[in-house]
Amino acid sequence: MYENYFGLDKAPFKITPDPEFFFSGSNRGAVLEALLYAVARGEGIVKVVGEVGSGKTMLCRMLERELPGECEIIYLANPRLSPDEILHAIAIELKLQVANSASKIEVMRLLHGYLLEKHAHNRSVVMFIEEAQGMALETLEEIRMLSNLETTQEKLLQIVLFGQPELDDKLRLHEIRQLKERITYSFNLAPLNRTQILTVRTPSAERAR
Repeated sequence: MYENYFGLDKAPFKITPDPEFFFSGSNRGAVLEALLYAVARGEGIVKVVGEVGSGKTMLCRMLERELPGECEIIYLANPRLSPDEILHAIAIELKLQVANSASKIEVMRLLHGYLLEKHAHNRSVVMFIEEAQGMALETLEEIRMLSNLETTQEKLLQIVLFGQPELDDKLRLHEIRQLKERITYSFNLAPLNRTQILTVRTPSAERAR
């Protein structure tokens, strides 16, 4: 229905974000460029906050597409993981041979060794975490501990948190103040205003004038 009426080549309003429809207006394009710069600098944890439907997942997809080939990407879509579970989830994403019964220390040791090997071959590892506002405080603290994995000069793991405004509420809590201090870049996706919304004149509308 939409395609014929509006003269579109593809169906609009899909739930799954399509990077081909990325809108660089408002501050979206600028945020993408800043994210690419932040990840390239390798300074640890980056945060992107926006309301439901503001384009966080689309931005995540664009960032994944625009990062250079030497970047290995870990994508975590399920925030409701315990500290132990998130380490195992990362190991699975990296295809590390980790037993289900492996302790947190064992998984961390394997992960550290993997990241050091990648660094030695001039490759970087970036982890995207969506819906980060849903993480338990203990799991967010584990994220901070992961940011401790580093050489004398660089972080071994870059972390990008995507979340709703509730993430900022959590980061204000005294219990995880250390995590907030580790966030080197913070970005907010503001809603589009009236002048940024395009009005398309359809053939039917033109005939009615």
